[in-house]
Amino acid sequence: MAVTGRFVAFLAIGAVPIVLLGRTQEAAALVLLAWVLLSALCGMLDLSLAASPRLLAVNRAVPERVRLGETVTSELFIANRGERTLRGIVRDAWQPSAGATITRTRITIPPGERRRVAIPLTPFRRGERRVEQVTVRSFGPLGLWARQATLTYPGRIRVLPPFHSRKHLPSRLARLRELDGRTSVMVRGQGTEFDSLREYVRGDDVRSIDWRATARRNDPSGAGQKLMVRTWRPERDRRVVVLIDSGRTSAARVDDEPRIDTAFEASLLLAALATRAGDRVDFLAYDRRARGRVQGATGADLLSRMVDSMALIEPELIETDWSAVPGQVRTVTSQHALVVLITSIDAPGASRGLLSVLPQLSRRHTVVVASVTDPAALQATTERDSREQVYRAASGERSLLEVARVSAAIRRLGGEVVTGAPTELPPALVDHYLALKAAGRL
Repeated sequence: MAVTGRFVAFLAIGAVPIVLLGRTQEAAALVLLAWVLLSALCGMLDLSLAASPRLLAVNRAVPERVRLGETVTSELFIANRGERTLRGIVRDAWQPSAGATITRTRITIPPGERRRVAIPLTPFRRGERRVEQVTVRSFGPLGLWARQATLTYPGRIRVLPPFHSRKHLPSRLARLRELDGRTSVMVRGQGTEFDSLREYVRGDDVRSIDWRATARRNDPSGAGQKLMVRTWRPERDRRVVVLIDSGRTSAARVDDEPRIDTAFEASLLLAALATRAGDRVDFLAYDRRARGRVQGATGADLLSRMVDSMALIEPELIETDWSAVPGQVRTVTSQHALVVLITSIDAPGASRGLLSVLPQLSRRHTVVVASVTDPAALQATTERDSREQVYRAASGERSLLEVARVSAAIRRLGGEVVTGAPTELPPALVDHYLALKAAGRL
C-alpha cells in the first residue's frame, strides 16, 4: 500500500472544520478524530476499488547490444488480466548507468487489454547493464491510496565500445589499396608477394623489369619489344597479435577517457584494417590472467567478437605479470607475427616488467609498443607566466622526459614505439602498421 499526495491534501483540508467547529479543546479533538477516521475510511474504500497490480502480465523487449553513447528503446508490454481498470504508474528499475531518461510512466489499462511502455536508454558505461524488477502502483478512483507490487522481470543489454576511430578507416583503406596493387605502386624487397606483369612506363624502377617476360612478349604492331615489369603487393595472411594491458595503469584517465578505452579504439581500428588487408588478427586483454580473448575470427565476425569481449573488460587494480606475456603470445602463434602491446610507458619503474620481456618477443616477432600520452602535460610545458605554471611546466617536462627514456629503452631492445593523445593514438598505430607493410617487414 502507498499513500498519495492527494490523501495528504485531503487530511490538510480537515483544518477547516476544526477551526469552524472546534470552539473548545474537546470539540477540536473530536472533530480531528472524526476527520481522520473519515479520511481513513475513504482511503480504504479507494484501496478496495483499485485494480490489483499482481494480476498484470509483463513481457519485456530489449535490444541485445548498443554502442556506448547511442540511444535505444526498452519496451514493456503490460496486460491487465484483472476485472478492473488499472490506473497507475510503472517504474522500470534499470541501473543508473543504463541512462534511462524516463523512470516513471503513467498508464491506464482496461480489463483484458495490453499497453506498451517505451523507455529510452542512453548508457554511459560499458558492460552489462541490467534490470531485475518492475514496480507498479495502482490507484483507486479517488487517488487517495494505492496498491503497489514489485514484479520480477529481468532483462539486460550489453553496452559496447563506441569505436569513434572508425572515421579514420576509409582514408587508411585507400592507402591500403595503393599498397595492395589496385593502384599502380611498386614495392620491392624482402617479404613482398609478386602480383602481376605490366608494360614499363617512364618512372618505373628498372630493377622491376622482368627480362624473361619481355623476351616472351611479341609486339604485333611491329613497334619493337615492350619492356615488362613486375608489380608487387604486401604479403597476406600474416599474423597480428594485439595484447592490451588491463592492469592498474589502464584505469588512469587521460583527457577524460580511461586508458583502456583508448586501447580498445586503437585495437578495433587496427583489426578492421588488418583483416581487410588479408592478415589474421588475434586479440588478448591480459594482466595476470586473460580477461578477454578472440582467436580465429575474420572479417565482420572479428570486430563483432572483439567488441563483445571488450564490453565486459574493466581495469584490474593489480600489476601486470609481464613475464607471462611471451607464453601468452606463443599460445596464439609460433610463427613470426606483428605483436602490438598497448600499455603505459609513463614511468621507467612501472615499465621495468615490460622491458624485461621485450628481448624474448623481439627475437621472434616484430614488436610495437603503443601508449597514450597526456596532452595536458604537453600543454603545461608551454605556459610559464606564473610561479604555479612554472612548477606545472617542470612537471610536464619531467613526464615527457620519462616517456622519452622508456621509448629509447624499448627501441634498444628491438621494439618500436607509437605514442599519441587519445584521439591521435588509433590513427598513428594504423599508420605505423601500413608503414611496416609497405617496407615488407610483416
